[in-house]
Amino acid sequence: MEIERKYLIKKEDLPDNLEQYPHHQLEQAYILTEPVLRIRQKDDTYILTYKGQGLMTREEVEFPLTKEAYKKLLTKTDGNIIAKTRYKIPEKENLTIELDIFSGIFDGLYIAEVEFPNEESAFSYNSPDWFGPDVTNENTFHNSTLSTMNMDDIKNLLNTLDTRFQE
Repeated sequence: MEIERKYLIKKEDLPDNLEQYPHHQLEQAYILTEPVLRIRQKDDTYILTYKGQGLMTREEVEFPLTKEAYKKLLTKTDGNIIAKTRYKIPEKENLTIELDIFSGIFDGLYIAEVEFPNEESAFSYNSPDWFGPDVTNENTFHNSTLSTMNMDDIKNLLNTLDTRFQE
């Protein structure tokens, strides 16, 4: 079971010295978006992931893939391939902030995710000052949704991010 909250981040609010934190290059694509069946390359590791329905809480199961299987499945995906660098930043109470800095067609999008051991801790979480709006319950910011966007929708999303910080 995956229990996580998501937050938008402004570029100017990113932590200093990000390179000091462990980080990975991710590329992911979607075979299905409902339910989610995703393939991901994480550096030199390849993973097939099933995610059930839900926003903050949902089932998640991962299976290892070979590079060859990943490349073959990549030809079976639809939509946008998502590229990002994920930084793992230690957080209070043994939590970890996974900060995604998107590149390619989603350059300019910054999302922090925090995974929790249970819903109670997720609901009681007080985010750091550098976090922006909580977008946990907004399907728009799920990677599976981003993968289905056309270029006009992507441009509109990126152009309207600043207004989200004024709400």
